[in-house]
Amino acid sequence: MLDADLKTQLQAYLEKVVHPIELVASLDDNAASQELLSLLTDIEAMSSKITLRRADAPRTPSFSINRLGTDVSVSFAGIPMGHEFTSLVLALLQVGGHPSKAAPELIEQIQNLEGEYRFETFMSLSCHSCPDTVQALNLISVLNPNIKHVAIDGALFQDEVNAREVMSVPTVFLNGELFDTGRMSVEQIVTRIDAGAAKRDAERMRNKAAFDVLVVGGGPAGAAAAVYSARKGIRTGVAAERFGGQVLDTMSIENFISVPYTEGPKMAAALEQHVHEYDVDVMNNQRAEQLIAPKHPGGLIEIRLANGATLKAKSVVLSTGARWRNIGVPGEQEYRNKGVTYCPHCDGPLFKGKRVAVIGGGNSGVEAAIDLAGIVGHVTLLEFDSKLRADDVLQRKLRSLPNVDVIVNAQTTEVLGDGNKVQGIQFTDRVSGQSHRVELEGIFVQIGLLPNTEWLKDSIKLSPRGEIEVDSHGRTSVPGVFAAGDATTTPFKQIIIAMGEGAKASLSAFDHLIRLPVDVKEDIAA
Repeated sequence: MLDADLKTQLQAYLEKVVHPIELVASLDDNAASQELLSLLTDIEAMSSKITLRRADAPRTPSFSINRLGTDVSVSFAGIPMGHEFTSLVLALLQVGGHPSKAAPELIEQIQNLEGEYRFETFMSLSCHSCPDTVQALNLISVLNPNIKHVAIDGALFQDEVNAREVMSVPTVFLNGELFDTGRMSVEQIVTRIDAGAAKRDAERMRNKAAFDVLVVGGGPAGAAAAVYSARKGIRTGVAAERFGGQVLDTMSIENFISVPYTEGPKMAAALEQHVHEYDVDVMNNQRAEQLIAPKHPGGLIEIRLANGATLKAKSVVLSTGARWRNIGVPGEQEYRNKGVTYCPHCDGPLFKGKRVAVIGGGNSGVEAAIDLAGIVGHVTLLEFDSKLRADDVLQRKLRSLPNVDVIVNAQTTEVLGDGNKVQGIQFTDRVSGQSHRVELEGIFVQIGLLPNTEWLKDSIKLSPRGEIEVDSHGRTSVPGVFAAGDATTTPFKQIIIAMGEGAKASLSAFDHLIRLPVDVKEDIAA
């Protein structure tokens, strides 16, 4: 099951297991069960602290990882390879007693949670957004035995996926009811189930002293800005809704100079680790809602957060990035995660053998159609323009596929469904004016990005497209406020450009600080 290199790596990790653990597998005679048995047998052979036995469970193939003599347990329904292999390794280590790197106050908060919680996460092995959610819930269940979690491979349990109308991954159920969909961190999950968490968090943040540089956003631009500020020895903070930003949703990165290939979640983890090597106050799971300009030159800038707290700073770097652009037609929001999705890598396996549409004829849309064609029954690609805009090599590959139809001059007008899930899509031919309906089960939207700047429209000058207007130094229309990355008017939305712009904005902020009146500069030096 595991090749020699993986076995060597895993065996080295398993040396960190402290407590004896037992793998309890539910298997039958099908190929998937035999594959899982091979994997678990390999793992058992790697450590004297690991044993394997078989027992029936509600789902087959499945297995649990149990700490002997305790209620500590993590479960997988499926074979956690692909993107979930790291989740398996971490589960083995954590159940085996290897300490988590989570903040001590977060660990204490989890351990103090009262009540019983039964989480189920539907994921796919090709989903790069799923491991964060799976690993977060696994860790929570290890730290508090009253919380149980099972990660379920939707591709192996299609009947359950259909019965529970799971149309995107990760999809999380709590005590049998839908909890949420999409990538989630430990902090986000704990805040949801700990009723007083948001209030306590806001109270702590209200008492923070003013920052010299406050970075809003934790993507490549924000991480670069934070590192460059911290290296100046000044008080630096980062308020981020999710550290890593859009990079977390990027499958593969092949154009970051000096790194031939990496994956988004791996790069996001490296960004956060680099920032934590400096004295930076990182405030995760925080959404900014308002920027209040200084009342007088050199005064403090305020950032109001969704939790009610207000952060103050002598300078601010805005790096809030962008998100997937919506089609903006009736039915899109109603059927979001019920057939309308934005991640072909994550959700494609849920539509195996079905008919789907891809909206968008740029590189992202054509790549999505090519990827999906190998999984689904049929792909219809709809492009608003009179021709596809993707690279020629991608267009040639697309048109060679027998189960793909390409329709140009197609203006999507409505997402159709039965109230529970998508059943079709309606579009108008922009040449003839005729309306057409395509029967299908899934719609993958790939039409570009929208800057996360709505909250700034009354305080910062924005372009007609909603981007923050910046000059060559990253300065905005508000003195002391700088911006970088995909939320700005800087052309070419690329990771490497965002990092450079983040560093530049940070250096500009420092230049701003040293030119403040003497009394303010003395505060900085102190």
